[in-house]
Amino acid sequence: MNIQGLQKLTLLDYPGRVACTVFLAGCNFRCPFCHNASLVTHIDPANDIPREEVLAFLKKRQGILDGVCITGGEPLLSPDLETFMDKVKEMGYLIKLDTNGSNVNRLKYLADRKLIDYVAMDIKNIPEKYGMTIGIEDYNPENVIRSAEYLLSGAVPYEFRTTVVREFHKRDDFEGIGRWLKGAEKYYLQSFADSGDVIQPGLRAYTKDILEQALAIVRKYIPGAELRGVD
Repeated sequence: MNIQGLQKLTLLDYPGRVACTVFLAGCNFRCPFCHNASLVTHIDPANDIPREEVLAFLKKRQGILDGVCITGGEPLLSPDLETFMDKVKEMGYLIKLDTNGSNVNRLKYLADRKLIDYVAMDIKNIPEKYGMTIGIEDYNPENVIRSAEYLLSGAVPYEFRTTVVREFHKRDDFEGIGRWLKGAEKYYLQSFADSGDVIQPGLRAYTKDILEQALAIVRKYIPGAELRGVD
């Protein structure tokens, strides 16, 4: 299932939990600012970590770790994801899923099966600018919109988050995102950071002052919105 990374301990990825993070390769978006570009644009099967190796690690950590974060890439593209989640659940772990929201039907299916305990969904931009922001000009964001609606319904605990990039996000976009996600439980603005493994070099972050102004705009619609990872 193209597991290409395992962070054995994280206190940050799963809010309030001690967890590990499993990285799955493959994504249907090409966001220029993606910080895991090696999991998106040049996947090398030689780097795969056997699923049984990851499951053996999790078995040893029962009672030590609370949860497993599954990220990517886009995990919902993996055909073996459900089987993997079943095995993780059998060990008693909570599962957090990171997703771009492009596969709403699979998201709902796995949540209905109680295989997902927490969802972190990336909101790339306002729907009108989605294609430009994800590197696919003619992209139809209908499934992303439906995924957001599903999470807003309260079907499963969730958070929304936007990585803010100077070249892609303007003042009016934060107004639009705020209106779109009005009433969301949790929404975070994250500053772009060049990981050295991005699809498009040369992108820039905003200053903390500008991010705080963006947050003030969003908070008109989502009072609990916060900045994350901003010094």
